[in-house]
Amino acid sequence: MNIKLFTIPNCITLLNLLCGMGSIVASLVYEDLTLAFIFVGASAVCDFLDGFSARLLKQYSEVGVQLDSLADMVSFGVAPAVAMSVLCGEMPSVFGLNELWAGILCYVPFLIAAFSALRLAKFNIDDTQHEEFCGLPTPASAILCLSLACVCERYDISFGMEWLLLISVLVAVLLVSPIRMFSLKFKEWGLGNNDNKVRYGFLLTSCLLICLVRLYAIPVIIVLYIVISTIRWFLSKR
Repeated sequence: MNIKLFTIPNCITLLNLLCGMGSIVASLVYEDLTLAFIFVGASAVCDFLDGFSARLLKQYSEVGVQLDSLADMVSFGVAPAVAMSVLCGEMPSVFGLNELWAGILCYVPFLIAAFSALRLAKFNIDDTQHEEFCGLPTPASAILCLSLACVCERYDISFGMEWLLLISVLVAVLLVSPIRMFSLKFKEWGLGNNDNKVRYGFLLTSCLLICLVRLYAIPVIIVLYIVISTIRWFLSKR
């Protein structure tokens, strides 16, 4: 078999993987959640560029498809789970849990990694997710978790540990939920269909939020994406 491993798209995917590993090291070794967020942001950029370059250069391959999922598992599955676990360990318990129970519960965010694996495995065999997603995309869940961790660290915001555990469980459930979430891939640029109106409205609102509240806007934007997608899904079912 003549399989090309080191194509340009595959090299970009490997860079995605390396950035994800950098995020994990930043969280575990240096306990720098801001740096961990920067690494995951770089992974998200690489995740976009590998698909874009594959389409531009017409370098599609089964190896690229599998490699992309493996890289996403590290960058958007393991990295956010580790960051949320570290963040939970830094937060006080609302219910005054003792050190033993608090330490055990800090492993709950690892559900994000487990459910991300299920999400990616389903995506690889589901032909209905070319134009929209079934469940929360792993890059969105990672950016939500890491941006929240970054905001808490940079602005010294203290959540109760139990609230962070609840957020982790909700994110994990959303990853494998049946909710159809819109994609930002444009097949055409006009406003002739409702999906494009949703995309343009979301992008415009996101830009305004970033201009107004900067770093705080990032987790808000992901929550807004989830809310809009859920409303759109319910309306389509009705």
